[in-house]
Amino acid sequence: MRAVASTERALELTRECGFDLAGVAPLHSPRDAEHWRRWIERGRHAGMDWLERDLERVADPRTWAPRGRSLLVVGLGHSRPAVQLPDGASIARYAAGRDYHNVMRRRLRKLRRLLQQEGLIGKPSWSYVSSDSVPLLERSHAAEAGLGFSSKAANLLHPSFGPWFFLGEVIVDVELEPTPAPPAGSCGTCRACLDACPTGAIVAPGEVDARLCLSYHNIESEHAVPRELRAGLGQWAFGCDVCSQVCPWGAKAPDLSERFGLHPSLAEHGVVRWLELADEAEVSSVFAGAALQRPRRAGLARNAAIVLGNREGHEADQVLLRALNFDPEPLVREAAGWALARTRSHSAAVRAALEAAYARESDPAARAELRRSLDGEL
Repeated sequence: MRAVASTERALELTRECGFDLAGVAPLHSPRDAEHWRRWIERGRHAGMDWLERDLERVADPRTWAPRGRSLLVVGLGHSRPAVQLPDGASIARYAAGRDYHNVMRRRLRKLRRLLQQEGLIGKPSWSYVSSDSVPLLERSHAAEAGLGFSSKAANLLHPSFGPWFFLGEVIVDVELEPTPAPPAGSCGTCRACLDACPTGAIVAPGEVDARLCLSYHNIESEHAVPRELRAGLGQWAFGCDVCSQVCPWGAKAPDLSERFGLHPSLAEHGVVRWLELADEAEVSSVFAGAALQRPRRAGLARNAAIVLGNREGHEADQVLLRALNFDPEPLVREAAGWALARTRSHSAAVRAALEAAYARESDPAARAELRRSLDGEL
């Protein structure tokens, strides 16, 4: 009875801390551990090498948290209307306001303090708070705790929030009573996410190949976006919400825009500004407190160039030419060259600038990509 009462009170405290969803699961190997292992073995984690390095720790979190007994899993909704910059470029909704990592961790630390004050965990007691920061297969543990069910896009879906909620955990060294999972939801015969994915990254129900995923390429990857995926990037300057936007489960999620706000940089500037960022210090200043800093200056400028290359207009010619000629990063020079070749292939001046850039390019990979742009492989 003690474990049941402790669980009930712990769940009440999650609501006092402002979380929308909460549940408890034992700290053990996640139900989807073998699926995760096969996903890694097939190379579908792309260049995220840390996932492979952490494979065994994810498959059994007790290897790195031997004192852990229970997971108190929480969810915080972040649904809002689609987010666009003033020039029409698109931003993943989760990144439009304050960095969720900071918001979640503050609330999780408050939750841990309240658990200690109530005597539900010792004082001091071993515990760990996490939001996308430790080797946990979060969605699998959250599903076991009753926070939702897995979708064909490999998201976790909730009847009220759809895919639009963040996950966090408090790992504790006491036995809490696991919460019963609600009746399992289902995607049924719906395949909206598979059909809508711009690059076919959802290669099977519940399996996303990061090598094809736009969010991987314009957030996590430090390399050039594969040429065959660039048109599919469209106007997505940071992340991609297509699979979530078309999901019927998220259509009636509440508008929680004010919960995280809108970062001022998104209301004030289009992606041309991203190409004008001078260094990492300016990135930190312009995007202070936002998750948009993740790709760093070179990644943001690369994304901006590709977005501009997917437009009809030529309002960014001068900034693209400046990037082609003077940007310190080969990644950005090459992307700017691709954008100019794609939008201004008929211009003799642009052609001459591309030829000159190709002739002086010292980076072998960027030089090869500039050659492909000159040859019309767009």
